[in-house]
Amino acid sequence: MVSFLNKLAGIKESEEEEEGEVDTVRNKEQNEEGKSSSVKTADDASGKKDWLDENYEGQLSVDVYGTEDEIVVVSTIAGVKTENIDISINSDMLTIRGERSQEKEEGINDYYYQECYWGGFSRSIILPVEVEAGQVSASLKSGVLTVRLPRSRKQKSISVKVSEE
Repeated sequence: MVSFLNKLAGIKESEEEEEGEVDTVRNKEQNEEGKSSSVKTADDASGKKDWLDENYEGQLSVDVYGTEDEIVVVSTIAGVKTENIDISINSDMLTIRGERSQEKEEGINDYYYQECYWGGFSRSIILPVEVEAGQVSASLKSGVLTVRLPRSRKQKSISVKVSEE
């Protein structure tokens, strides 16, 4: 008998039975192997690494606000040394990049919780106004990075006189 939801989804009775047989075979094979009922992916079978590999960069959380004289970017990056932080400005984009290294303790066999992110991180921010790139300053105090970008005093709009010919 075909259920209402299967009719709605367009699944015929024969397709439903085939799917049930595949699930039964899969669960039986996993139980025989003594493994959980999670499904292996093609990546697991080929031996590829997880999505979180050594090239992964975590995204940095930031607050960006403006005053009359400057744009200020604030971010918490506890556990990062100043020599492991790279700040660059390219055109109208600010990029903060760095790495947080974990000091491994001997004798740790198993974690109960492991929520801290260790490794590379970066964040690119499109600046809302033009800044004086040569006067940018950055400081790290108690794990809080503050980048100060002075606003450019250049006048963006120019008035053009139209002459009559």
